[in-house]
Amino acid sequence: MEASPQNDQELRKLALVQVKKKRDFANHAITYVIVNALLLVIWALTGAGFFWPGFVIAGWGIGLALNAWDVYGRKPISEDAIQRETERLRAEGADR
Repeated sequence: MEASPQNDQELRKLALVQVKKKRDFANHAITYVIVNALLLVIWALTGAGFFWPGFVIAGWGIGLALNAWDVYGRKPISEDAIQRETERLRAEGADR
């Protein structure tokens, strides 16, 4: 992500990106529930033997969890973090 916004226009751009990410995540979650419910129905109607929908539920669930982390858990890169990394790199360069 980008550094902390400096003005209202930058803040609005970041807000728009976040709103789009949240909407896309909601669509992703709804699709996950509908498709996996359909797979469970198919599994049940075909004899409910080996639980093969578990592979789809688990695999796609990992992707959904990573998507949720990207939307709700990841924090923007702050100017302070950039400065700390710049100083660390500068110190490494001086050690060489």
